[in-house]
Amino acid sequence: MNILLSNDDGILAPGISAMYDGLEGLGHITVAAPDSVQSATAHGITVLQAINVQQIHVHDRFHGWSVGGRPADCVKIAVAELMDRKPDLVVSGINDGANVSINVLYSGTVAAAAEGALLGFPAVAVSMERSPEMHFAEAARIARRVIDRLLETGLKPGELVNVNIPSLKRGQPKGIRVATQALTGMVDHYIVTENPDGSRHYVLDGDFPEMEHGHETDLHALSEGYVVITPLHCDLTDIRRLDRMERIDWGPLD
Repeated sequence: MNILLSNDDGILAPGISAMYDGLEGLGHITVAAPDSVQSATAHGITVLQAINVQQIHVHDRFHGWSVGGRPADCVKIAVAELMDRKPDLVVSGINDGANVSINVLYSGTVAAAAEGALLGFPAVAVSMERSPEMHFAEAARIARRVIDRLLETGLKPGELVNVNIPSLKRGQPKGIRVATQALTGMVDHYIVTENPDGSRHYVLDGDFPEMEHGHETDLHALSEGYVVITPLHCDLTDIRRLDRMERIDWGPLD
């Protein structure tokens, strides 16, 4: 098996090194990841600008491609130019922080995997809930078990799966749950700094509100201590509204 591994935390991030170790034995691994942190860059790509690419030795562990672009750039350029043959699987992560609910839309981690799915390959995004002690090695072991099972049960070309692992500060996860993506919005606020010249710096911060119990979503399952798996797709068409809008008499254009 030929595996492409990427992330959004940067090629030197501990999460991608742990995921590399976790994937060993599954196949040949090519690493292509941003040369700097690209968190919350969503599915942006670089156009009309050159992308710098160089091969580096990561933590004396493996060689990987350091890409001066965004996560989706890394996957696009790896598939088109850097890999000897097309990947059989694209993996993105392990991200330092969960990617559940609306964060899926902002996530560079999910975007890298989504780009793999758009290019026609099975793709998995892996993230871990942030805590003071990030146990990436154990998270990689758990992620490998999930990936093995996905492959055994037939993860198809173009299919995208989002995997979130709870903080391990409470011990091992309670189990695995499959859940829908929550649509809960974060409660945003900004940390404001006054500058000597009269201007201001605003730094976005925020958190999810308290959740109602009984709603089986990715956000809820993760908060309960479960590894949560959510199948995603890149088709944003709202099928529920399509038929109603087709019946609208739009009238002439003149």
